[in-house]
Amino acid sequence: MSNIPAELKYIASHEWLRLEDDGTITVGITDHAQDLLGDVVFVELPDVGDIIAVDDEISVVESVKAASDVYAPISGEVIAINEALEDDPEIINSDPYGEGWFFKVKPDNIADYEALMTADEYESEL
Repeated sequence: MSNIPAELKYIASHEWLRLEDDGTITVGITDHAQDLLGDVVFVELPDVGDIIAVDDEISVVESVKAASDVYAPISGEVIAINEALEDDPEIINSDPYGEGWFFKVKPDNIADYEALMTADEYESEL
């Protein structure tokens, strides 16, 4: 079974979200998603300042097996991107919940975060 940290929130398209102390939300793809993709070779990230809405195609991950869209799990403004992924995208495979994060969002409504799937709910979807 995939690694599914209990403290995170999830969406069905295999993105995870972590609420930070400053109220921002960090987003990445799950261990299950990176496992399905295989060795990640390229990531296209959003731009800082982008305004995103739930379900927007916001990023693309390319692996040796496939290319996959990453969807915005919450609405808000992109306030940071993980520039390390541009030179070293395989971090996503080795540390999807840590150094392999994609972007940070200042959410429009924090209640949207609270309504997302828990780890147990996400695991039951797999």
